[in-house]
Amino acid sequence: MRNLSSLNVINHGRLLSQRLRGYCITRPGASCLGQCHASHGRRFATHLQSASKPPWRILFFGSDDFAVESLKRLRASRDDTKAGIIDSIDVVTLTRDAPVRKYAEQHRLPLHQWPHVDLSPGFDVGVVVSFGCLIKENVINKMAYGILNVHPSLLPRWRGPAPIFHTILHGDSVTGVTVMQIRPKRFDVGPILHQELREVPKNCTADELGATLAVVGARLLMDTLGHLPERIANQKEQSKEGATFAPKISPRMAWIIWEDYSCDHIDRLFRAIGSRFPLKTMWMGNPIKLLDLIGKCNVMFPAAPYLTAVPGSVLYQKESNALLVRCKDGWVGFRSVTFKRKLSAADFFNGYLHQSVLKKSPSLDTCLFQSYKERTHLPGGQDNGMLLQNKTLL
Repeated sequence: MRNLSSLNVINHGRLLSQRLRGYCITRPGASCLGQCHASHGRRFATHLQSASKPPWRILFFGSDDFAVESLKRLRASRDDTKAGIIDSIDVVTLTRDAPVRKYAEQHRLPLHQWPHVDLSPGFDVGVVVSFGCLIKENVINKMAYGILNVHPSLLPRWRGPAPIFHTILHGDSVTGVTVMQIRPKRFDVGPILHQELREVPKNCTADELGATLAVVGARLLMDTLGHLPERIANQKEQSKEGATFAPKISPRMAWIIWEDYSCDHIDRLFRAIGSRFPLKTMWMGNPIKLLDLIGKCNVMFPAAPYLTAVPGSVLYQKESNALLVRCKDGWVGFRSVTFKRKLSAADFFNGYLHQSVLKKSPSLDTCLFQSYKERTHLPGGQDNGMLLQNKTLL
């Protein structure tokens, strides 16, 4: 944390004086509000509120579809002269195929390719939405009101790059959106300016929840910008309790460990990452993608008398037209798979399982999906990579 020195105040005062736009600006030191202790924010809050107002010049940092929703609202406000909140918008993107960049190009918004950002035009406040890169302190300090972040969780819960996925994966019943001021060197630890709680709809996917929270976040952003000095004056430091981290999702998360995962966990995993990384297992030494989850299913024995409660046991259920697989505490069903090509459950059964099932002593390998576990730390420092966990029917 930095203390406001008289030199900082003078320097910021000179900078803002050079950016005078027809109304009295007396907001020296404002760019430090996002980085300094809350007491410093309160010290200057009244001065800021009485001496400055929108429209703001915005520098927007974003990448994905979640970020596009906020950028749309900013652009709509800029084009609405009666709103008087947004003066101009410049956009910073990470890649040339990012949805935010495509939107900016379509609507002819000035673009900057990260990390080469031209700050010479002068900006009042930055906005970060799903950007994924730490922004240096000198960039934050170039803007009188620092940089705001629209984050889809109730901070301090789920700090990090993948809050929506972890909200679904961990079965949270409530979530929300937080608008905060960023601080340098660490993600998602700055003071909260605005926050709204939302219930997580039952059985929703991460994509569905993300679309809902993107709209909420865009609305909270515009409300924050419309009352920015007041929001800064009433900023709230994040609690030190209840903080959790939401790391990036990866393809490795898609491998199912049948003996460890419950029906509910597989259902949440599918809804969290299934649209990006299909759930996977091993069969006869080959990977299979498991698609179209129907959730927990009931199995009535002796419908499949050769099967026991061994995790990974697989059968075809005609009534539901699904492949049922035994996991830690029950059976989950999938209506299709990808094995060389996409197959319905019936096609997979008829092509690969049917003959084995008809045998009095079916092949153990044929009737079993196998877990695929990664071991990276073995005795002696050796790395055996991915090890197939072979199981046998009891």
